[in-house]
Amino acid sequence: MKIIETGRIRLGAAVLLAGLAVAACGGGGDGGTSPTQPASTEAPVTTETPVASEAPSETGAPAVEEAGPPTGEEMLVGMVNTEGTPGLDFPDIRRFAAGAFDYVNEHGGFGNRPVRLVTCIAKGSPETSQSCAQELVGKGVELVLLGLDLFPDYKTYEAAGIPVIGALPILPIDYTANALFMTGGNATVTAVMAAVAKEYIGASKVGILSADNAGANSTVSSLEAALAAVGIEFETVKGGDNETDAGYQGLMREVARGNPDLIVSLYSDAGCIGTMRGRAALGITIPVITTNICADDDVIAQVGDDADGWMFVGVPADVESPERAALRRVIAPVLGVAEDEVDTTGLGLGSLGSLLVLSLRMHAAQMVEEGLEVTGPSLYEYLQGDHGLVLFGGETPLECGALEKYPAVCTFGLPVAEYKGDGLVAPVEGLELVDAKAYLP
Repeated sequence: MKIIETGRIRLGAAVLLAGLAVAACGGGGDGGTSPTQPASTEAPVTTETPVASEAPSETGAPAVEEAGPPTGEEMLVGMVNTEGTPGLDFPDIRRFAAGAFDYVNEHGGFGNRPVRLVTCIAKGSPETSQSCAQELVGKGVELVLLGLDLFPDYKTYEAAGIPVIGALPILPIDYTANALFMTGGNATVTAVMAAVAKEYIGASKVGILSADNAGANSTVSSLEAALAAVGIEFETVKGGDNETDAGYQGLMREVARGNPDLIVSLYSDAGCIGTMRGRAALGITIPVITTNICADDDVIAQVGDDADGWMFVGVPADVESPERAALRRVIAPVLGVAEDEVDTTGLGLGSLGSLLVLSLRMHAAQMVEEGLEVTGPSLYEYLQGDHGLVLFGGETPLECGALEKYPAVCTFGLPVAEYKGDGLVAPVEGLELVDAKAYLP
């Protein structure tokens, strides 16, 4: 069985690790536990926004700017996103999605149909998510998009016959829901880590380093299950959400004490800097794998060559492409900056909104080329078929329903990069696209 598949990856996989960032904010644990921050019970906020040539993509998929303004029947699309609650505030996903709709409505819409976007803001509670579902159904939308919604009311959408397509699964129920998610969240991230440990490192024992909170513990559980499924022993060391330099050194010393073949660090942000510096200060040479959060330019600028020996899941090759240029045009007006000021590698969670919309536009255009009518339900059904689809901007295959145990997941591949020295993070040869399917527990 071929476990590691190589291939080019440009834009799409750059945002596939957002699930880990969400989990760190209290995205929930096994069994659907609540966020660590108190959930608001305020009523959801709904807004209705009318949303007003690249060369063909090298992937062979339709590029964004091949068509002019759409002339077909308007499509009403709903979107639910979580905002305004401490620790659960992701407005950029909605903003970037709306910006993408503004853009594609000048370039073909969804299958020559202009899109009118209706957004409903949930507050991180089941009640507000349910209220959003009822409101969007009542407005007669023909497709619902999920930015980040912790508690989607799938039953309401299903009863109304309205398909649901999301950017990111968060809780375990999402992976088996009657919905499709463009990315695989924590499940695929941790499965890729297990694949690297088994196939690339040849590890028999792994040390795991993590903060001790509900979201991080959920991620740890996914990783431990993936490692156990392939017979790799593991030992988990947990620390605080924020540690001193001495604290990070102590954690790194403890996780290395058992002499594992590989260390997995699930710390982010300041924890990236602390763990990198701690490992270097102690002279530990055991390789470490972490997420693309720790490959951020600001992190690497601060730690420099202390990042030697670190690998990062979800960092694609930095290659210019028509899709990347199109993304800058989408994001520039949203941020109120010039196109050449947009850093497409530093858009954070907001990238999920644009990735979702631009991918769907690309798939709708392919439906038109095949002579198919584009509606919310037909687009959803098309994603489930075998049409050689990819995520916008790359060659990450779209494989909705490829695994019976994870029927809602559509992508299973992630690139792995490493620190090369002189501030450079670049792909690991042979790990340009790691297929997680065989490592999902």
